[in-house]
Amino acid sequence: MQLTPQQRIDDFTARGWWGDLTLDHLLQRNRAEVGERLALVDPMNRTALDGHAPRRLTWAELGEEVDRVGAALLGLGLVKDDILTYQTPNFVDTVVLALACSRIGLIISPVVMPYRAHELGYVLDTVRPKALVTVARFAGHDHAAMALELCAARDCKVLVLGGDAPAGAVDLEAAIAKADPAVAAAYHDAQPTQPGEVYTIFWTSGTEARPKGVPRDQNHWIVNAEMVTEAADIREGEVLLNPFPLVNIGSFGLVTPWLLNRGTLVLHHPFDLPVFLGQIAAEKVNYTIAAPAILNALLKTPGLLDSVDLSSLRAIGSGSAPLSPWMIEGFADRYGIEVCNIYGSNEGASLFSDARQVPDHHDRARFFPRMGVKGIDWPGSRSSAMIQTRLIDLDSETEITEPGRPGELRFQGAATFGGYWENPEVTANAFDADGFYRTGDLFEIAGDGPDPRFYRFVGRCKDIIVRGGVNISPAEIDDLLAGHPELKEAAVVGLPDERLGERMCVAAVPQEGAAPTLDAITSFLADQGVAVFKLPEQIVIVDALPRNAMNKVSRRHLRETVIEMLAG
Repeated sequence: MQLTPQQRIDDFTARGWWGDLTLDHLLQRNRAEVGERLALVDPMNRTALDGHAPRRLTWAELGEEVDRVGAALLGLGLVKDDILTYQTPNFVDTVVLALACSRIGLIISPVVMPYRAHELGYVLDTVRPKALVTVARFAGHDHAAMALELCAARDCKVLVLGGDAPAGAVDLEAAIAKADPAVAAAYHDAQPTQPGEVYTIFWTSGTEARPKGVPRDQNHWIVNAEMVTEAADIREGEVLLNPFPLVNIGSFGLVTPWLLNRGTLVLHHPFDLPVFLGQIAAEKVNYTIAAPAILNALLKTPGLLDSVDLSSLRAIGSGSAPLSPWMIEGFADRYGIEVCNIYGSNEGASLFSDARQVPDHHDRARFFPRMGVKGIDWPGSRSSAMIQTRLIDLDSETEITEPGRPGELRFQGAATFGGYWENPEVTANAFDADGFYRTGDLFEIAGDGPDPRFYRFVGRCKDIIVRGGVNISPAEIDDLLAGHPELKEAAVVGLPDERLGERMCVAAVPQEGAAPTLDAITSFLADQGVAVFKLPEQIVIVDALPRNAMNKVSRRHLRETVIEMLAG
């Protein structure tokens, strides 16, 4: 399925930004050239998580499994350009599934394990997948039963990985065992995936009431591999540890450089700090990613870090919240580990503040390279040549070129997506008249000299709540709370939190005579099928919600009021 205009593909190909590679090309190259090298490693605690022994695959074994899974999917009736949604843990099986889809031209649209009927049903209705792949049970939840209930009224097969498939679902393990891997190879040869075709539809939340699907082509992912490789200085054969679900650009952004540099990918799920540190030591990990809160906490418990062999670890990528200079400095000075400051989104707006381009630790915590700006060169950086960035004043829509003046950061280039899935109105609002993507984030120009070389993050233009690196749409929760019988009205806001970045608080205006509690509100939302990470963690009772002249809730003023009430 090609959504990117051919003119754009031709233009970027002529510039050398895009080419003829796909992720499957990289897999097949690695399979042929470094087949005996270790490629993929399960979480060391997998047995405790799902009862299956951890697996380790070489590139040759991985290639064989990818073909076998691809053949099984074809045998179940899926064909090129069909969409497949998966809700599976961060196990070897998930990576194999994703690569099998790339092999035979399927489009993947994965979701996180905590999604329940409310969120998952919306995804199924929006992308209309031909199959939903899940597991029977995980962490006490019956995923297969939920999938069967949701898919009963939809044209969508339920495929269960790991065995124990209930009646009505397809036992994918059995289908894989019977499949002929040569079928997938022959299918690929007859209908090869093109670099300009869609491979993923990931999900992002903004101020809209519902998540938005973000299609990304094979071309986008090859560029992503190059950018992450450059920023993290990933080298041939290195070991990468991925601690996050394979559902967004942050986590999948470790899969692509792993394929490009034909190293070893170590998986981890769910996040467990002792296991995470144990994997770094046991697998001799060279690069990983972690949330700022985790890195801060680790430095505050030096006894824990000092008890683990970190000698192999060169660098750590971190982002989703501002980084502390003392944290970057602490890892470098105490352990010789460089922290790369990452700004990014599923839409492909990405900046990397790495040790090569920003060697000063304090600058790296505060600033991002002002890449893609005429007259500012970043020697040795291919990434900077493939993007354009600019800062725009939101009132006048004019470009900002002087330091210290906040404006919206906007992107254009080889890594940036072309529009949201089947959402032309939101897509139109996401790009300006010159085709630059509106990030919704405020930055300012910073740095010394006549041509300051950096951007500094100021804040978000929108009301999105970022809890532990996960985006939560306040409007989505507001809409659900409107149906609570004890609430006259309610709105949620994000409050600062040292560990998670933000926690959600609900400001509630009770119905006359009612006394709503936090437990009652979270139970109500859980009954609607809302994921646990989206549930409010505090409540304040207010007389009314502040509104602007358009009668819309002023979330900024509400947040200030809530903070004052909790402080007083």
